[in-house]
Amino acid sequence: MSTQDMNNPFKGALDFDKEKEVEKISNGIKAALRDRVKRRGLVVAVSGGIDSSVSLALSVEALGVNKVYALLLPERDSSGETGDRGLELVKHFGVEYEEKNIASTLEAIGCYSERDAAIKRVIPSYNDEWKSKIVITGGLDGQFNHFLLVAKAPDGTMHEESLRLKEYMQIVAATNFKQRIRKTLEYYHADRLNYAVVGTPNRLEYDQGFFVKNGDGSADIKPIAHLYKTQVYAMAEHLGLPESIRNAPPTTDTYSLSQSQEEFYFALPYQKMDVALWALNHGVKAEDLAVELGVTPEQAEYVYKDIEAKRKTTASLHLKPQLMEQVKEIQV
Repeated sequence: MSTQDMNNPFKGALDFDKEKEVEKISNGIKAALRDRVKRRGLVVAVSGGIDSSVSLALSVEALGVNKVYALLLPERDSSGETGDRGLELVKHFGVEYEEKNIASTLEAIGCYSERDAAIKRVIPSYNDEWKSKIVITGGLDGQFNHFLLVAKAPDGTMHEESLRLKEYMQIVAATNFKQRIRKTLEYYHADRLNYAVVGTPNRLEYDQGFFVKNGDGSADIKPIAHLYKTQVYAMAEHLGLPESIRNAPPTTDTYSLSQSQEEFYFALPYQKMDVALWALNHGVKAEDLAVELGVTPEQAEYVYKDIEAKRKTTASLHLKPQLMEQVKEIQV
């Protein structure tokens, strides 16, 4: 590291050659399909968010529009704005696509009813006319992360209650149906077309376990898992994605109340989380991170500890199925 870099380790930290990166990812996708996955095209579920949009764009760059199939899979709690952006995107690239609302399937398997049953144990007056979300708090203050249930009554009154572990786990478990049903449909079309499924997590999400196992975490190819979210936004501009997508703030688009990713999981905006993750990965001292983020050294240390804690608690999401004895004839 140069003297100048030591004085300002963050200068140019997330800069990269976007054209070379597109070429590298395109070549990687083609090689993976040809040599390992053995499929002839790609299925991409598009949410209207930045990650799936860039993943679709990179898929088209690699294979062309005729070998990419897009899916739009809204449900009861999906934002109309994200749906509009997803539709704008697939039309922008001219890929073949299908839109299927999965609300009836989710209702049939208890996604909404099991979630609402847990919410009602916390807020007894809650019903279908209310809206809700989960918010994370505590980690940046040196406390254990804990979760709050935020709900909005039909008259606009806001309610905020602490979530006990049992209710939190049930709400999350029920909500995870959404990602898993979507993935089921992605693999249906992948099997039908002899295509591979594209996973869309960026580096921050992949590192911190911000995905559902056998849901949005399941895929054959993950083209942007090495890119920080800041870099994904830069790629969106480089690839000419519609302005509505490039300027949209990241959301979970999972709960009926509008919910940012930092509210639900990261506790900091993605720009700051990217910097913190990069700094931890490159051995930057917490005092230097504090200056860059405009927080106290203690808070910066809490950020580092929170990153490491999430890595530890979500490590199992990355595991392959555990065999009791290796089957030597199967090499992957």
